[in-house]
Amino acid sequence: MLLRDLRRHVGQLAIVGFPGHAVPADLKRVAAEFDLGGVIYFARNIVDPAQVADLSRESADLAQDWPLWISVDQEGGRVARLRRPFTEWPPMITLGRSGDERLVEAFAAALAAELRGVGINLDYTPVLDIHTNPKNPIIGDRAFGETADVVSRIGASMVRALQKAGIVACGKHFPGHGDTSTDSHLELPLVEHPPDRLNAIEFAPFRAAIAEGLGTIMTAHVLVPSLDEDLPATLSRTVVTDVLKQQLGFDGLVISDDLGMNAVAATWPLPEAMVMALAAGCDAVLLCNSTLDEQVEALEAVIHAVEQGRLPLARVEDAMMRQSRVKTRFAHLLQPPTTNLDSIGHDAHHAIAARMAAFL
Repeated sequence: MLLRDLRRHVGQLAIVGFPGHAVPADLKRVAAEFDLGGVIYFARNIVDPAQVADLSRESADLAQDWPLWISVDQEGGRVARLRRPFTEWPPMITLGRSGDERLVEAFAAALAAELRGVGINLDYTPVLDIHTNPKNPIIGDRAFGETADVVSRIGASMVRALQKAGIVACGKHFPGHGDTSTDSHLELPLVEHPPDRLNAIEFAPFRAAIAEGLGTIMTAHVLVPSLDEDLPATLSRTVVTDVLKQQLGFDGLVISDDLGMNAVAATWPLPEAMVMALAAGCDAVLLCNSTLDEQVEALEAVIHAVEQGRLPLARVEDAMMRQSRVKTRFAHLLQPPTTNLDSIGHDAHHAIAARMAAFL
């Protein structure tokens, strides 16, 4: 890639949030200049299924060279941006307690049908963290279980079923957010395990999901001193490139958790954090709650960092190559959305939710 082409494509490295129930005119202008990688929906963007479907069509129309990730955090339980009349799912601990992979498959198929019905193609699920710390304020019942075996088996089944049903999955939060006692939305959590423990326990569900063809992985804003004494995982080349990409062999898309979370933002301004995340090996970053001006400033910072030699152009090219490769692999799922509102809150889906709820 020539430097003069960087401005046109640098937006592919960002998945952005925005306010309102329609795509803002300013975001359309920015997407025309920078060719965005994707958008992420929050409760602030949601009115009802028909409106979400319209929003997805608007978002898809932002695409230039590559289709957009139209994404959402729809795990079930506490983390669900789509509420009634969408099916409201129990927390994922229920699937782990059930031990029933057929129930996992039924849930994944129903979840995918509702997401695809409103034009969403990427869901930031499953959580592959292991709930090994009862004092953990952020993971808890979002995890499938308390052991590597349970989370690995149910997580791999979830990845396989969700992607088969038409939604690209995102395993999170690498290298593992399960054994922490603080919330990375508020501060930088600490994971105090040696590499051999991490490899045997925390990495196991990610390894199993990668073996199932997991499309994307989200990094965690956690400090793991045994891997990197100074930088949180999202900003650490050791964690993202050396461990996740090389040691574990992940060849999909690495997406940062939101760079506006305090675990990162309290120390590194957004433009600097985006450059550092890309240098570490992230292939796209989440810019969820920043303003459009702040998002543009971060994209401009990437261009300047490449021009100044602080961010190798080869690293940016590699990130874009991975973006292209993963979007090509899932091209059949990233076509302009066709809506199917009949799938929303279907009686059969409520029956699946009730089966899951029996394990609360």
